[in-house]
Amino acid sequence: MRLRLLCLLLRAFAKPALRRTPTPASARAQFARGARLFRAPPFLLHLPGHASLPLDQISVGRVRPDAVILYFHGGAYLAGSPATHAAMLGRLSKLTGLRVIAPDYRLAPEHPAPAAFEDAQAAFQALLDQGYSPHQIVFGGDSAGGGLALALLADLCARGQRPAALFAFSPWTDLAMTGESLRSNARADPLLPVARIEEAIGFVLGELSPQDPRLSPLYAAFPDPPPVLIHVGTTEILRDDSRRMVAHLRASGCAVTLKEWRGAPHVWQIFDGYIPEARASLREVAQFTLRQL
Repeated sequence: MRLRLLCLLLRAFAKPALRRTPTPASARAQFARGARLFRAPPFLLHLPGHASLPLDQISVGRVRPDAVILYFHGGAYLAGSPATHAAMLGRLSKLTGLRVIAPDYRLAPEHPAPAAFEDAQAAFQALLDQGYSPHQIVFGGDSAGGGLALALLADLCARGQRPAALFAFSPWTDLAMTGESLRSNARADPLLPVARIEEAIGFVLGELSPQDPRLSPLYAAFPDPPPVLIHVGTTEILRDDSRRMVAHLRASGCAVTLKEWRGAPHVWQIFDGYIPEARASLREVAQFTLRQL
């Protein structure tokens, strides 16, 4: 019942607002305002980073020193920040007992591709410089951040530095827009207006092809990948980005699991505290993360 109510509210207010958002700057401000409604767990500690690539630290309670989650926020490479996702990531920290490192990577159109990918590489290297080994790092991400995590995974697998595992919420894996669900779920998706995606891609691409693996991991090679878990909603326009990514990973020998949540909106995990499906998804991801470590 609460999930259905959330979808009705998103369809009535959020989806029309996204259709009307005039600029990436407006989208950022809109996301930041909306994030004030997200419910953070008690005792959330959010320490913003201050280096040239800020690496925010998000945790709740005592955390293990021997492992960490490297998480890339969503927002179509145009919006979002560690702050917009801090409440959800705090819950994930509480469920896993791990610190979450969330890079405040550069956004388009001021910094088109491959800026975000280069920042992802730099964030991983920064964790190695802090003394973590690849097998002590779990990647995570949602939407564009999920695609970014997978793109980084492909790069590291090719270099023999694969992390312990990866999880993704509704990842955007194909900027070439070839997924059938972009059309079949255009009306059913309660949040994302498909008509704005091509415009967003125009801001993001820079000089890259939409099939460049630094942007679209669906076209990347994954030699010897670690375990991967992907959650996506059945009515999302990006549903087939997940389905095809899973098939591609499986063909690469990956132990990959896809779970589709009936009627759940794009990145519903961010509504933790409002709908039980959000907490259930986060718990499953936490259990997966701890098993791989």
